[in-house]
Amino acid sequence: MAEHHFHLKADWPGGRNSEGHIDAGNLNTKISIPKEMDGPGVGTNPDEMLLGAAATCYIITLAAMIERASLPLKEMALESEGIVDVTKGVFTYKKIIHRPTVALTDEAGDGDYQLVKKLVEKAEKSCMISRAIQGNVELELQAKIL
Repeated sequence: MAEHHFHLKADWPGGRNSEGHIDAGNLNTKISIPKEMDGPGVGTNPDEMLLGAAATCYIITLAAMIERASLPLKEMALESEGIVDVTKGVFTYKKIIHRPTVALTDEAGDGDYQLVKKLVEKAEKSCMISRAIQGNVELELQAKIL
């Protein structure tokens, strides 16, 4: 069994509306509470980072599946949206919506389109971040296959 270890260092100098810093190797940025939640809105925040983790995991997983299936991929893109609910002062990451767009080349046949539709859904269930948040954050797909 292989294990991969990832490390992050965080500095936070003060109270709620301070600005901190994280360093996780390639992720090196300022952090704070977002403006939408009455914070300073400097750098990134946990809400964006969870959305980023879910989105990048999904699109990388989908790309790997498409490559393994030898599908004639022309291009692929993704837009994702995170929804945080605030009820009675309690913040809950409610939902993530992934909106992938996958375009196949002109050589693609009906079977290729059927397979890519299956892989778009399978990638969401296979991504380790999706599996980690499953049961806590609703996941929705709104795919566009061209």
